Amino acid sequence: MRGIVLDLDGTLLNAEKRVSDRNLKALLACRERGMRIIVATGRPPRSVRMLLPAELTEGASFVYYNGALVADEAAGIASHTPIEPTMVEEIIGHCMERQTGEMMISVEVRDRIYANREIGDLAFYSKWNQPTVCTGDELKRLPATKILLSEFGDAAERLRAAFAGKTRLIVTDGGRLIQIMHASVSKASGVLMLCEHYGIRAAELFAFGDDHNDLELFGMSAHAVAMGNAVDELKALAVEVTDTNDNDGVAQVLERWLG
Repeated sequence: MRGIVLDLDGTLLNAEKRVSDRNLKALLACRERGMRIIVATGRPPRSVRMLLPAELTEGASFVYYNGALVADEAAGIASHTPIEPTMVEEIIGHCMERQTGEMMISVEVRDRIYANREIGDLAFYSKWNQPTVCTGDELKRLPATKILLSEFGDAAERLRAAFAGKTRLIVTDGGRLIQIMHASVSKASGVLMLCEHYGIRAAELFAFGDDHNDLELFGMSAHAVAMGNAVDELKALAVEVTDTNDNDGVAQVLERWLG
């Protein structure tokens, strides 16, 4: 195997949002054997920098925002695929005009976050990551890398029906978070871009994941490993199911490969 693709939340990170010593040791041992580390996450770069130890991010490749931003400094790769401006306007307009209640509408733009109000649900937003509060009209004009919707009540199916055919719309985190990206991007598209540069075949990759935004990854010909805490749809596509993220499921697979 020549590479490891890692989701973060629910996969590499435990419930405390940390990389365990055991997982870190296994990954660094794999890198010593020449394996490329690829982090593929829905998170922005600032979160990844905060959550991962420097010794792991050094020399790694990154797929952020579920594929909307791909970065590898050493390879000179910096690919950004924002949502089309007309689609941003349509989505934000729909949410502002048709949805009721306290829906949180956030727009990520190249590692900066904007929102219609201050942070409410700390399950998805942290106190150190305060957005710039904007009006709906201001949000409509942003070159959105990703749109995040939370606290949307029973509106998920209406939003899916309205935009799933026009965008990459994924409902994650137990149905509590909607992530919207350009229709052409996914974690798989970002990983394949990096693999083409490094001459790595998908079949030469381990791919670890736990949620619906990892489905395209598992549709590749990689050795797909679902976490024990993964959604059932992902487990059904996996080559194997490992232990949970709190029980070092990533390390257990890599240690076996390391022998």
